[in-house]
Amino acid sequence: MKNHPMVCDLETGVCGVAGQEELGIIDFNQPKKSIEVYYVTDPICSHCWALEPVLRRFIEQYGHYFNLHTIMGGLLEKWGDGPVDPANGISGPADVVGHWREVGEYYRMPIDGTVMMNNPVQSSYPPSRVFKVIQKNQHDAIAFEYLRRAREALFVFNQNIADKSVMIDIVNRLGLDGVAIVNESEQTSGQQLLNEDFDLARNLGVRGFPTIIMMNEDNKGLKIVGGRPFVNYVEGLKQVLNFEELQPKQQPSLLSLLEKEKLLFSKEIEVMYDLEKSEVISYVKKELSSDQYEMKEILGECYITTK
Repeated sequence: MKNHPMVCDLETGVCGVAGQEELGIIDFNQPKKSIEVYYVTDPICSHCWALEPVLRRFIEQYGHYFNLHTIMGGLLEKWGDGPVDPANGISGPADVVGHWREVGEYYRMPIDGTVMMNNPVQSSYPPSRVFKVIQKNQHDAIAFEYLRRAREALFVFNQNIADKSVMIDIVNRLGLDGVAIVNESEQTSGQQLLNEDFDLARNLGVRGFPTIIMMNEDNKGLKIVGGRPFVNYVEGLKQVLNFEELQPKQQPSLLSLLEKEKLLFSKEIEVMYDLEKSEVISYVKKELSSDQYEMKEILGECYITTK
C-alpha cells in the first residue's frame, strides 16, 4: 500500500487506496498445472547457456501452467579419437573454444572458453551426476540453481566444472554439504540416477540440446529443439493447452530477480523487461539503489551482481 494515496470514504465505508472498485468478482483459483514440460539439457551445452534469458522469463511468467522437469542429456561422456561434433568440427577440447565464443557473441551470453585449452572438461557426466543427487536429496529449485552456478563458472569464469574441488565449492555456496553430495554422486547410485535421465530423454525422442517438450494430459504435445525466441515457447504452450490466450504473471521486480539469481547479464535483463541494450544501465539505476548492486563487465557485456 506504500506510496499510494490513502482515502477514507464516508459513502463507501472504505479506508484504502483511492480509486478502488467497491464491487468486483475475483478468482483465487490457480490454474491446474496440467502440462508437463521436459527441459533436456547438459551443464556444458553452450546453446543451453544462451537459452537462459528466454527460459527464465518463460518460467517466471508462465510456470503456473506447467510442471518443469530438468533432464540431463549426457552431451560428453569422454573425448575419444574421432570427432565428437563433426558438424562444428569438434574433435577435442581445444576445438570447442571457437564454437563457444561464436555462440556467446551471437546470443550475447558471454563465453570465454579458454578453460577448454588450459584445463579442459573431460566429461559432462560428473557435474550432471551432482545435479541429479541434489535433485533427489534436496529440491528441484536448488538443483536448478546449481546448474546455473556451474554454467557461470564454466562459460564466464573459466573453471573446470568436472573437477571435484570446483564441484564441491559450487555446492557449498548453495548452503549444502559439497563433499557429501559430490562423494555420493561418484557412487554407482549417482550414475544410475543419470542413466534414468538418459533413458527418459531417449524415450522422448531427444537427440540434441536444448530440447523442450511440452505434454498435456492426453500425452500429446510438441517439441522445440534449440534456442528459440520467447514468443515461440508461449505460442507452444497455448497450442498444447488449446487456449487462445494465457494469463502471464507480472515480471518480478529487478530487485527480487537479482536477489534470487545473484548475477544477471545485460541480455537477461533485456529479455525479462523488453528492453534495448542501450536502455539497460539507466533501467538498473532507476530500479535499484547503488548499495543493492555492483555493475561489472566481461567480454564486452555488462552484468550486475548483489553486493
